[in-house]
Parts: sequence; C-alpha cells; structure tokens
Amino acid sequence: MTIKSIGEARPNSFEFETSSLIKPSGFREYDARWWFGHPSSPQPPELNLIGVQALGMGLGTLIRRLGAGSDIVTGHDFRSYSLSIKLALVSGLMAAGARVRDIGLALSPMAYFAQFVLDTPSVAMVTASHNENGWTGVKMGAARPLTFGPEEMNALKAIVLAGDFDLTDRGSYDFVRDFRTTYLDDLTRDKSIKRKLKVVAACGNGTAGAFAPQVLERIGCEVIPLDVELDHTFPRHNPNPEDMQMLHAIRDKVLETGADVGLGFDGDGDRCGVVDNEGNEIFADKVGVMLARDISSQHPGSTFVVDVKSTGLFNTDSVLRANGAITDYWKTGHSYIKRRVAELGAVAGFEKSGHFFFNPPIGRGYDDGLVTAIAICQMLDRSSGRSMADLYRALPLTFGTPTMSPHCADDVKYGVVERVVADFQTMKRDGMVFAGQKIADLITVNGVRVVAEDGTWGLVRASSNKPELVVVVESPVSQQRRRQMFEAVDAVLRRSPEVGAYNQTF
Repeated sequence: MTIKSIGEARPNSFEFETSSLIKPSGFREYDARWWFGHPSSPQPPELNLIGVQALGMGLGTLIRRLGAGSDIVTGHDFRSYSLSIKLALVSGLMAAGARVRDIGLALSPMAYFAQFVLDTPSVAMVTASHNENGWTGVKMGAARPLTFGPEEMNALKAIVLAGDFDLTDRGSYDFVRDFRTTYLDDLTRDKSIKRKLKVVAACGNGTAGAFAPQVLERIGCEVIPLDVELDHTFPRHNPNPEDMQMLHAIRDKVLETGADVGLGFDGDGDRCGVVDNEGNEIFADKVGVMLARDISSQHPGSTFVVDVKSTGLFNTDSVLRANGAITDYWKTGHSYIKRRVAELGAVAGFEKSGHFFFNPPIGRGYDDGLVTAIAICQMLDRSSGRSMADLYRALPLTFGTPTMSPHCADDVKYGVVERVVADFQTMKRDGMVFAGQKIADLITVNGVRVVAEDGTWGLVRASSNKPELVVVVESPVSQQRRRQMFEAVDAVLRRSPEVGAYNQTF
C-alpha cells in the first residue's frame, strides 16, 4: 500500500477514493487526531478511510512487535462517522493478524475496562473526545492500564508512513454483545450513598449520555438529565467540561432545580467537570484538591500525581500536609499522568482538564469520568452534611483562569514553546523582573511554568491534540496579580507572530 500524506490542498475525488491519505501531524504525543471533514467546512480532510485502514495495519503490526500479542479491544463513540472509521480500522487490524474484540458503542474507559475483563492486552478506541464535529481520532494502548506515549506513537507513525506492515491471514473478529451492561454493573457494584443527592448529569449530547445518568441513579442519586440525548451535531455546545459554555449551562440547571451538584462529562466519558450547589464552576484541579483531602483522610500518606496546569494548592494546602500527602507535578496528558501514577504507585492522579486516575481500591488506574463522579458523590456522602459549596469554600482562596488556548499551527507550536522557555530561562538567569517580581522558579517538565516570588504562576505549553498552545495562570494573592501575570505571559507569546487568538479568556 502506498501512503500519501495530505498537504493543504484538498485531494481530488479519484485520489481520495484510491489512495491512503493520512496527515503525519495527526500522530500526536499520546493519541491520534485528524480532521476527517465536515460538509460545512472548507478545511480539507487530513485522513480518509483507506488511511484509517493503513493505521489499523500499522497498529496490528506494532502491538505484535511490542510483544503484546494479537488480541485487541475496539470501540467507537457516537459521531456519525465513527462506526465507519472503526470498521476500516478493524479491517486493517485483521490484515495484520489481530484478533479483534469489538464492544460496539462505548466510552473510552469502557474500552479500557474491557482490556481487563476480556483479558485483552491492547486497545483501540475510536473517538475525538471533545473535539468539534468533523474530528476523529484513536486512543491506543498495549499494556493495561496504560495508553501510548510518544515512543509508541512515533513507532506507529514510522510504520504507517513507510507502509512497513507485517501482514497475515490469521486475523479474526468477534463482536462482544451487551458489554455496556457488564461495564455498568462493575461500576456500581458495592457502590451506594446514604445521602439523597440531587445531581445534574450533563453530557453535551455526547456518548456519555447513554451511561452517566444510569450510573448515578444506580448508586442512589436523583438525576436531573441535561443534554443526555445522543446527537453528534452537538447542538448546544461541545461536550467539554473545561468549556465555559458547558459549565454555564450546568450552572443554570443547578440553580433552576436546586441540585446538590452538577456533573459534566466529555464526549467519550473519561473526564468529569463539577458545578457546586450555589452555581460555582469549580475548575477540575480544585476538585482534585477536594478529593485528595477526602482520600488522604482515609489513606494517610497518599501520593498524588498532578499535571503542571494544576493549582499550587497541592503543595501548600494545610489539610493535605496534615494527612501526610505527597504531590508530584508531572507532564500534562492522560498517557503521561496515567503512566506516572502507575510508576509511583500513587493513589490517584489529577489533571486540570478533568482526567482523573484512581488506582485500587478506587479504580484500575485509567481515567474514567464515571468513577470520578462516583468518588465525588461518595465524598459528599462522607462530608457530615456539608454541601459542595461548603467543601469548596474550605479550600484556601486562589485566583485561577480557565485553560486558554491561543491558536498555533501543529507544525510550529513546539518551536514557539521552545523560544518561550528560552526567554524565561534568560530572564531568570539575568535576575530580571517579570510580572512585577523576580522569577522564583521555572518548571520545565512540560512547556514552562514560571513562578513569581509571591507564588503567582503562569504556564505555557503546546497542546497535544489540537493546533493550539495552552495557557493557564493562577495567583494565591489577588485577581490583580492574576491579570498582571497573564498580561506578562501574553506579551512574551506575542513575540511569536505564529500565535493567534485565544479561544476564551477570563
């Protein structure tokens, strides 16, 4: 098979139907994402079904070369084209000798769960998560509960683009019927709450709508559904619990109904966002601190892994310190945090994006928004009658921003970040004043987190799954210091003309 990458021009019809077209930049740090196309968009597609078939042949080749065997779980989300993409992927996997176990319509964590229950080492979940309609992607792994990182993704990219496939006629296909029930039964087994909680379950019309309300009802919640009907056009907003539009919709429903908490799930169900009973939209890193307080009170001395976008409270909170909690700041990205949680034997890992990872006895080490939702309800059940707003107010006050994402093309974004890191390193070395103070610390494990003397910090990193940068700012001092840090960070970014407009600010 000849592999041809797509440039900026739209391919002609004959080429599109007869050649394997796949854009190299779609192989990202820890999963794959491509613009598959949308009738209303002039943007040319980056992938076609023959390209997906090549991806399957490459993945089937890679898992065998990694020593993971030939067995692999597949599933797909509810986008209109996801089933066709999965079937093209399956045909490629089988051509490379894979023995496919297909669980059908699924959440990403349901596919990870299937790796354990079906005793299948590898997984390929077709989903673009919260990306806009028209995007597609695949989340992959070959060693449960881990998913691919840069090393495996680079190896896969090399195999696919070179057409370096190991093909055989020994592949097979098995459809696993009613696996949704198996998953729901496992999630809710021995899980119940005594406190009657009224919970808004918001799904943004994504795939989680077929799962989240039932899980919450099973553990004893009164569920108020919000946008749970599956609709791949996402008529109100993208299913993204970091998106302020989705959070505002949850807030409005919570206040309208007098709910105890609002829980929002992303398109493939591996993330969970939270709005408290007073309508406060709680960023996921603060939810992580609340859960870490609850978990470390039950398991003193717990280790937690958090991403570099997350609040500094994990290091400074007096309750966590009193409980002997240990925090490790690590690279943003579900594969990175998942792997680090496993390496350190941490009880849990938290990302500001809402990916939460729980090891036993809470979970199996992978990110599951429904496990997170259950943990939040159990935390409230143990809170001696305190509300979600009470638990939020009990945290030390900080002033943070949402995750802000200025546009930056995939082929230049990493170079931009390298220049930004170098600028900050020069400023620190020379003792220069930045955002009104000298730089106290630079954390460069993933992009750069610049920390001022008063603890105010700003982060710049490259997005791993979209043509964007990621900017986050927090101050433990004031809104004014938060604004000052943001403006100073943005001024550094504006030295690079490749950096475009923000998707949202604060």
